[in-house]
Amino acid sequence: MASELSESRTPATTDQGGPSRGVTGRAVFIALLLIPPNAYWITQMAVVRYEGHPTTVSLFYNTVFILLVLIGLNAVLHRWLPRIALHRNELLVIYLMLCLASSLCSHDMIQVQAPEISYPYHFATPENKWEDLFFKYLPEHLIISDPAILDPAFDGGTTLYTAQRLLAWGRPALWWTAFLAVLCGMMLCLNALLRRRWMEREKLTYPITHLPLEMTEARTPLWHSRLLWIGFGVAGAIDLLNGLHELYPAVPLIKVRVVHFDAYMNSLFVGAPWVALRGTRISFYPFAVGLGLLLPTDLLFSCWFFYLFWRAQRLVAFMLGWNQIPGFPFVEEQSSAAYLGLCLFALYTGRQHWRAIWDHLWGARRLDDRGEPLPTSGAVIGLFAGVLFLFAFSAKVGLSPWVTPLFFGLYFMLSLAVTRIRAELGPPAHDLHRGGPDWILVNLFGTRPSPLGPRNLMGLSVYFWFNRAYRGHPMPHQLEGFKIAEVTGVSMSRLSGAFVLVSVVGALAAYWAQVHSYYSYGMSAKMSFVAQVFGREPYQRLQSWLTVAHGPDYWALGAYAVGMAFTLVLMALRMRFVWWPFHPVGYAISSSWSMNCLWVPLLIAWIAKVVVTRYSSSNVFRSLIPLALGLILGEFVIGSLWCLLGIALQINTYSFWV
Repeated sequence: MASELSESRTPATTDQGGPSRGVTGRAVFIALLLIPPNAYWITQMAVVRYEGHPTTVSLFYNTVFILLVLIGLNAVLHRWLPRIALHRNELLVIYLMLCLASSLCSHDMIQVQAPEISYPYHFATPENKWEDLFFKYLPEHLIISDPAILDPAFDGGTTLYTAQRLLAWGRPALWWTAFLAVLCGMMLCLNALLRRRWMEREKLTYPITHLPLEMTEARTPLWHSRLLWIGFGVAGAIDLLNGLHELYPAVPLIKVRVVHFDAYMNSLFVGAPWVALRGTRISFYPFAVGLGLLLPTDLLFSCWFFYLFWRAQRLVAFMLGWNQIPGFPFVEEQSSAAYLGLCLFALYTGRQHWRAIWDHLWGARRLDDRGEPLPTSGAVIGLFAGVLFLFAFSAKVGLSPWVTPLFFGLYFMLSLAVTRIRAELGPPAHDLHRGGPDWILVNLFGTRPSPLGPRNLMGLSVYFWFNRAYRGHPMPHQLEGFKIAEVTGVSMSRLSGAFVLVSVVGALAAYWAQVHSYYSYGMSAKMSFVAQVFGREPYQRLQSWLTVAHGPDYWALGAYAVGMAFTLVLMALRMRFVWWPFHPVGYAISSSWSMNCLWVPLLIAWIAKVVVTRYSSSNVFRSLIPLALGLILGEFVIGSLWCLLGIALQINTYSFWV
């Protein structure tokens, strides 16, 4: 094991044979210039218009589109001004920085946090009794309370850019940016410690990195593949036709989005017990079929199989009358425990790696960490410093010293599980709604009487924003960046510095895009409902916790035990029997909101893979990979163009996702 960690890496070279480049001043500068408009694009789609949702799938279509535009512009420079054209690695660094910045502006990060800090004082009423229940516990430096600041943000039709408003929003934004930068820094330290184990020892495949690597490789046959352009044409034509239908209803529509099937599916499930299946969705997203074709067959099978497994649980529970038990069959709790089980298994299998790191810290052995994102000792010191910051910050938020390590211990376990899942298998989505440490701790200890108490319950609510779901999580993007750096020879230490910079600039850009939109459109006026929903959720939940006393939820705790045990059994069987078809990752991720939209495309991809591999060979299937990439690119490109047209003209246009 010592040799595993002491191997030296040979840096990659450029296409011209010289030393590799990547994190250059101009690449970082271009990325920083693109981060604010990228944040504005995401905010327009997900918050103002509530459509498209670029950050709710693993592969962000906004960053893929921007990368493709940069590749096209760079090709022109190569032809006419080759001396100033960007190197492939510079393009990838820009892409990686935009991916990380997009995750901070995602549907489960600052899109939730910005409404959360503006909601309670504006919507407190004598009826909901929020002022009496919890205002005394609100951390004033992290919340906006001045009606002169809040009212225009909810009414819209005005501007953010007055000294009073900028100062009012600036204080909490800077505090939360510091918090987010430390959180991302700790993720960076964990990724630095895990990188060699997962890349060089276990040789995980990092499927999400394949498309940007193929797109930027100068010698790849991808752009000359007929199958690529067939896939691009099919997906692009569907989106083009549907986009025209959105503007001119006389143009026929090809129904691929779930929205067209909701009413039809609900009409099928009439009467008991079939009403338990309401909400089942059917869709035919071309990009999701393409993503599915890139996944392992056993994961594809497990995704759609366990999706039906979860639906069957709801049906059986209704038939037996168990649905009268609040929360039964506790799908979110089972999924949360499955993620924790995957984390524990990954940590256990890497126990010798952790022992080697421990020995290195105490001088028992020397690890060669040259070329790593961070020195081993530096990563450990960074984690320790981050822990101290989290204790101090959480004390101001209201968490007791004994709650803080439990909360963040669970959070980083879930983060490691999401990162491991992405690194090994690259599933198209990983939601985990209602599965964060806030829910786990309340299920474990109860509300009142409880060792948690009102102040800790407030602290858990203040931290709701980065635990609402885990679709746009920053940590896997960092590790995928290190994988791309390993393949291309980009300096990982310099890339780490770029990621640290993005964690600050990206957070501030996300705040700007959110708050600018509030004053322009109005959170209660011309914007979608989602900003108010995000702001309302944690406080309505807190109101329930403080008014309805309950002890530990033993049904939920039993569901955690079942989910954990089932995951570990699936993993053990998978390791023992090569033919075992049920993947524990499929069990963990298939209960999510996104999988409700994606299970049919993944089923289609599974059928296609099984048929091709059974009646031909794996080589034949590998030759079809450009077709899968074409389906992804076709929908991402034409779909992005419709999105940008709608934003530019302020009209409703076709949104290809959700």
